[in-house]
This record gives sequence, C-alpha cells and structure tokens, in this order.
Amino acid sequence: MPSQDKKHILRSLFLSTLYLSAFTFGGGYVIITLMKERFVDKLHWIEEDEMLDMVAIAQSSPGPIAVNGAIVLGYKLAGFPGILVSVLGAIIPPFVILTVISFFYSAFKSSFVIQALLTGMRSGVAAVILSVVWDMFVGVVKARDAVLLLVMAAAFVCNYFLHINVVLIILVVILIGIIRTVLRDRKEVQP
Repeated sequence: MPSQDKKHILRSLFLSTLYLSAFTFGGGYVIITLMKERFVDKLHWIEEDEMLDMVAIAQSSPGPIAVNGAIVLGYKLAGFPGILVSVLGAIIPPFVILTVISFFYSAFKSSFVIQALLTGMRSGVAAVILSVVWDMFVGVVKARDAVLLLVMAAAFVCNYFLHINVVLIILVVILIGIIRTVLRDRKEVQP
C-alpha cells in the first residue's frame, strides 16, 4: 500500500474512532453497530462477515469491547499503526469526559436535569443494543448454519433461563469454535 494511502487510512481510522467514541453513549455494543455502519456500509473497508468475526473476537477478549473492537479493526486495516491510532481515537473521548465529570461529580450527582438526561439515554441505549443483537441474529440466520443456530439458541437458554455464568458460556463457545475450525481445516487438507 502506498504511503499516501496508508496515511489516509490511518487519519480516517483515527478520526472515525474518535468521532464514534465521542458521540456514542451506552457502551461497546452501541459502538460496534456504529463501527459496522461506518466501516462496512459507508467506507466498504471490510465485509459484514468480517465485522461479525471482529465483534466475536472483541467480545471474547478481556477489556472494554469498544477498545477491543478498535484493536481488531485497526489491525485489519493498517497493522500495528492501525491499532495505535484506532485505540487512541477510541480512548481519548471517554478519558476527557470522565476527567471533566470527576471534577464536577458532586454537582452532577444531585442535579435533577442530569439524572433525567441519563434516564432518557438508557432507553436509547437499549434500542441500539437490540439493534446490534438483531443484526447479529440476522447474520447467523443468513449463514444457514445449523450448528451456529443451535449454539446461539443454547447460549441464550443457558444464560437467560438457567442463569449459567456468561464467562462459562463464552469459554464453551470458544471451544466449540476451535473444534469446528480444526475439523474444517483437517477436512480441507484431506484429498
């Protein structure tokens, strides 16, 4: 990739993650939807399947999903420099916002307007998280993979009805993914 193209990608990656991080409230699942909209739908830098894989990696890694998503996305698009600029873009806004809020915490804590604003934002966050879940569900259904559908349904039942710890569910799903990948690779290698 020519250096001019790489500089353009790095600049665009930084500004995009900075913008998304600055104007996204509600956590990582919200930013993942906006990253998909930006990098898959608008810029066409990655495919939707790749984005779903990146979300799975970001979700299963320790740490905030927004930062993990920025790491995976940055690496995919521009290697190690992409990681640096996308993570920097993702962490600057929360750092600045939390620093400002910490100075004015006592005033915010008792403010009726701020509390009402935060309560209203919860509804919007819930809607965006539902949108993410729906998009991921549609992606799995479109894949028409019976194993993926079964794993998705089993994970939901185990968490929602049986109250099994999410960490255990994630570990089991990772194990299933590893086994499927190994079996698929062995099948492709055999004549």
